[in-house]
Amino acid sequence: MRNLSPEELKSLLDQGRIRLLDVRQAEELEIARIDGAVHIPLNELPARLAELDPAQPIAALCHHGVRSEMAGRILERNGFTHVAHLSGGIDAWSQAIDPAIPRY
Repeated sequence: MRNLSPEELKSLLDQGRIRLLDVRQAEELEIARIDGAVHIPLNELPARLAELDPAQPIAALCHHGVRSEMAGRILERNGFTHVAHLSGGIDAWSQAIDPAIPRY
């Protein structure tokens, strides 16, 4: 699994080269979100893998990077080969890329 900095992820998203998977809980999305992300909470991910394309590069994100790393491992164990996660989570994204996204 690749660890992406906020800058690396932004570049991949801007180029349309990666799908963003947000594994936080719904109440966290109400506070802060990155537009265009697919939302599947970590606890639902194993049952909802069919909603994702294993051939498409995917980057997972959470609040600080712990749950997204766990999500990446789940994806890899289930045949996804192009998996990354956002180091530092949406908190790092807010600091480095988009300060309009609230920190919590």
